[in-house]
Amino acid sequence: MDFLIAGLTAITWKQVVMWAIGGLLIYLAIKKDYEPALLLPMGFGAILVNLPLSGVINQTVQGIGEVNGIVDWLFNIGIAASEALPLLLFIGIGAMIDFGPLLSNPKMFLFGAAAQFGIFLTITVAVLCGFGLKDAAAIGIIGAADGPTSILVSQVLKSNYIGPIAVAAYSYMALVPIIQPAAIKLVTTKKERRIRMPYNPKNVSRATRILFPILVTVIAGIVAPQSVSLVGFLMFGNLIRECGRLDSLSQTAQKELANLVTLLLGITISASMKAEQFVSPYTLLIMALGLVAFVFDTIGGVLFAKFLNLFLKHKINPMVGAAGISAFPMSARVVQKMALKEDNQNHLLMHAVGANVSGQIASVIAGGIILGLVPGMIH
Repeated sequence: MDFLIAGLTAITWKQVVMWAIGGLLIYLAIKKDYEPALLLPMGFGAILVNLPLSGVINQTVQGIGEVNGIVDWLFNIGIAASEALPLLLFIGIGAMIDFGPLLSNPKMFLFGAAAQFGIFLTITVAVLCGFGLKDAAAIGIIGAADGPTSILVSQVLKSNYIGPIAVAAYSYMALVPIIQPAAIKLVTTKKERRIRMPYNPKNVSRATRILFPILVTVIAGIVAPQSVSLVGFLMFGNLIRECGRLDSLSQTAQKELANLVTLLLGITISASMKAEQFVSPYTLLIMALGLVAFVFDTIGGVLFAKFLNLFLKHKINPMVGAAGISAFPMSARVVQKMALKEDNQNHLLMHAVGANVSGQIASVIAGGIILGLVPGMIH
């Protein structure tokens, strides 16, 4: 009875707020179908770690002593000590991606790079808002629209805001169909959105498909050495897909491995969603800055396409530039849907897919560049 009373009296208003946040994430996952594989375990985990005297986190409980919680253990082993969970997820993501549309139209590489503009803009804004450089860099990477990259960068930089950053990253990924159309329409005209782009793909040989992940890893390792773990695991997954000898392993990476790691990652990240750290004005500011990063990544890609059109005979539909963010394949689908709404004969999907997979590579390289530059700038 005393233990029951102790549990009730230990409840704080901040914990109740976290229960509500957890419930909201679960609602969005189930009712709205927003990234359910991630938001549901994150939401349930947020409730778990904020129960009074919870046995899932490390703490001292009167009458019992030290309690070693499973969620804290998973976080320490899978994220804090080795970043294993985000990296393992990249193998599954790499196995899912077909780089064919990008290889058949290499200029789409440019849109992946242009669509990282919001990351570096937001880092500057976050510093001006009073965040330290490490925290600002971790917040800026939300604009990559890549949850595992956001988690990895914030953990390696030892940010104080891993929980809010993860929630912001995955929430905005889930809200791509809502955020991106508004951002695209803000900087394009109806005439520009109706530009047609015939799709005449070049044949991509098997040798090219096999060499591509190897060369990307080597080049990324030379240009941004800190990105090797990110890019390398992504490209390893793609090499499994393209080699033609490991079909069963490729399917396992795409399905069983990716699903299992996604679930574990979602509930594990809740270790950084404890009420004492999460419920603060900084969380709201981080959510706002994450939105800035996301919107300006989209706008950066669109404006870059419009800049290229000043010199090109065959114009690019600027909406394709918006697909340069890493939210694969959602962003490409958004562009296709918008194009068909403007002109039911305008099919931009494959162009957008090329830009989208380019954004996947660019986002992890951007994360590696940040990991390489920020510690040196601080010291």
